[in-house]
Amino acid sequence: METFPKDFLWGGAVAANQVEGAFEADGKGWSVQDVLPNGGLGEFTDSPTSDNLKLEAIDFYHRYKEDIALFAEMGFKVFRTSIAWSRIFPNGDDDQPNEAGLQFYDDLFDELLKYGIEPLVTLSHYETPLHLAKTYNGWTDRRLVGFFERFAQTVMERYKGKVKYWLTFNEVNSILHMPFTSGGIMTEKEQLSPQDLYQAIHHELVASASVTKLAHEINPDVKVGCMILAMPAYPMTSDPRDVLAAHEFENLNLLFSDIHVRGKYPSYINSYFKENGIEIIFEDGDKELLAQHTVDFLSFSYYMSVTQARNPEAYTSGQGNILGGLANPHLESSEWGWQIDPIGLRLVLNQYYDRYQIPLFIVENGLGAKDQLVPTSDGSWTVEDDYRIDYMNQHLVQVAKAIEDGVEVMGYTSWGCIDCVSMSTAQLSKRYGLIYVDRDDDGKGSLARYKKRSFDWYRQVIQTNGRCLKDDFS
Repeated sequence: METFPKDFLWGGAVAANQVEGAFEADGKGWSVQDVLPNGGLGEFTDSPTSDNLKLEAIDFYHRYKEDIALFAEMGFKVFRTSIAWSRIFPNGDDDQPNEAGLQFYDDLFDELLKYGIEPLVTLSHYETPLHLAKTYNGWTDRRLVGFFERFAQTVMERYKGKVKYWLTFNEVNSILHMPFTSGGIMTEKEQLSPQDLYQAIHHELVASASVTKLAHEINPDVKVGCMILAMPAYPMTSDPRDVLAAHEFENLNLLFSDIHVRGKYPSYINSYFKENGIEIIFEDGDKELLAQHTVDFLSFSYYMSVTQARNPEAYTSGQGNILGGLANPHLESSEWGWQIDPIGLRLVLNQYYDRYQIPLFIVENGLGAKDQLVPTSDGSWTVEDDYRIDYMNQHLVQVAKAIEDGVEVMGYTSWGCIDCVSMSTAQLSKRYGLIYVDRDDDGKGSLARYKKRSFDWYRQVIQTNGRCLKDDFS
């Protein structure tokens, strides 16, 4: 396939909390992830517990040079990671940053740049400092806007000239389903009022616009994006009421990208706010900030589509990344029940580009599977993960077709390019990587790295700029 532009940003993606480990090293404070041993939808503990695999994760904090060398061997043009907020400001509301944390990311970005790999950096990837959750109830408190601005300004000034691409909040719309994981909100989801939830969302949106403004003031050449959990919604039937249910589901997610890109609350949300007793409190300057400091590009994760109906209780529920919707009888599922829909990626690319006309970046896509190590002829080990190659090939073919449709796509970063602790299940056995890490769900293993078959396949994809992709792959 000849459709990928010459400057297409091929690479991989992780999050600090899922790979770094070293959860208390060099002055780092606790984050919400350190008290979520059972995944993003699970219950949180009062303090870190030994069954939380993220406390050590895959020890990227100490092994990043080895891993980056492998990324370079694959030919990565870009590597997405996050800066752990509590590694820089241990409590989140500290007056001064932690120099050891700042130095770690200096060293990390320098190592990437040594190989010609551009860092793509997420400021908040489900890593709210735990102190901010316990003291302020997370993003329900307007004061977090100022704390986030201080954090962002600190790292953007520190890494000026090293980081060209920034994302503000990871899967910002996921706060609808995971208020503690995504927003550091201690109130139980069932007890959280719509008013408090959407006021917290407003605070994040204002913070995102403010940080976008800061980024462009610090370095006019940087590009700032929002990051959305993309889930195109299909109606279960052609019944207009099912079509409306799918439309309303999509609107609740499009709200976030609409505000980031268009700079104002869309009119369609007014009826939802009225029905749920929501009155967003705007402070002076909020509307102007949102309007004047929109994002340069829209990035998103894509794993699956969802199916909606007016009477969902009549159908089988699906599983998924935070939210599963209803089971679509036309789609196959992964081992964790996530429905595999490559064409949905083409659809969502077209939907976003038709709506916004700004560059798009696929910053998460991949297949979580139970991989099995097998010996190689040279005495090493590998994983014969043809199922992952099939998944990635099918999705990248649809990206190519979207580009042929006229969509401007900046790049693609395979999620969990090296095995990491799953956000949704907190397992290591749910592996996404092109590189296998020897650690199991009991925390046992050598942490040795092994190249999977998909490692060489993705290297070829990057080397040929996608020309080796097979439209009829089976």
